Amino acid sequence: MKRPEKEAVVAQLTEQFRDADAVYLTEYRGLTVPQISDLREKLGRDTSYTVAKNTLARIAAKEAGIEGLDEALAGPTAITFVKGDIIEAAKVIRDFANENKTLVIKGGYADGTVYDAEGTKQLADLKSRPQLLAEFAGDIKATMSKAAYLFNALPTKAVRTIDALRDKQEKAA
Repeated sequence: MKRPEKEAVVAQLTEQFRDADAVYLTEYRGLTVPQISDLREKLGRDTSYTVAKNTLARIAAKEAGIEGLDEALAGPTAITFVKGDIIEAAKVIRDFANENKTLVIKGGYADGTVYDAEGTKQLADLKSRPQLLAEFAGDIKATMSKAAYLFNALPTKAVRTIDALRDKQEKAA
């Protein structure tokens, strides 16, 4: 590549690093084109799976303010730029790597933290945002149900007590 072409690639990669909510690095050696296409499809529209020269990717990451990816940017590397749900993308990559042993997770970057391969896999074990929101909504609903039961229990108990007293007085009379 000539120098102006390299500068254009670095500028494009820098922009992708800045815009991404998370970045995952994988080794794609041994994957076929249909397998890579399948992975891209599973990742979705908001995620791009790109192969770039490691040197240019290192420069772009540093220009974007991301330090610590140099070790993972060695050998054949594909970069996954995630916009949106970073946990869901990590799960897709982890599951795809489990199905296709030739895909190796090398590391990642999310929320200002650089992760090694194990850390990236642990990200995939976290619950996604929709799951956490559903659990939160369920907890709120359960709390509200308990409160409604308690608010309803007091008048009900009072009515039963009054009925019991009235029955007792009627039997006594």
